[in-house]
Amino acid sequence: MVLLGLMGCAGNPRRFGETGDYGYIQGTNEVWVRGPWDAIKSSRDIDEVIDQLCPAIMELPGARDGYYGREYCGAIYSLGDGVYHASMPSPLRGTRLVEVDPSQSKSCYSPREVRDPRKRRPPIMADFHSHPWTPSRLSVNDMVVSRQRWLIRIQFDAACHVQRLIPYTYDDRPGELYERRGKTWKLIGRIMPEDKEAGRVTYVDE
Repeated sequence: MVLLGLMGCAGNPRRFGETGDYGYIQGTNEVWVRGPWDAIKSSRDIDEVIDQLCPAIMELPGARDGYYGREYCGAIYSLGDGVYHASMPSPLRGTRLVEVDPSQSKSCYSPREVRDPRKRRPPIMADFHSHPWTPSRLSVNDMVVSRQRWLIRIQFDAACHVQRLIPYTYDDRPGELYERRGKTWKLIGRIMPEDKEAGRVTYVDE
């Protein structure tokens, strides 16, 4: 597969799939994304940002096309003033775009960096990603502790069922899995410290 595209304005080669809104951090397969995303209204309440994500993502190409669909990954971040912003979503996976083919496995890379012209490398609070079918919960791979980068992970399917994982990656307390119910979060499961490596959830009674 050809990985180099057109030369950028500064003379650096643009790798396949990169745009002005997302790309690869130089010399790595890690992904950066641009912020803020104009489709999402920023807020001091992170839940208000989260509630806007799925409807906006589902307007993007392939976002609800099932086995022929595409996942999108992005980040929620702050400039340090208590206001939360959403980044542009990225479909990049490793050295290529997420394939649009009949596959039961779709993925995109959680961004490592947000590029906002107002602040260099603003702190990321959460990552988010979509699944192009429904019903679809967070997968085991989404929940294993080795894949957690930020304080919160958000996932939603093509019907906008939203889940939130608080992994407590560096803490002995259990991880917590929630589901969005209206304007509240319902605890549906815990990941015990001994189960974090495997991403195994102990579901709680309704």
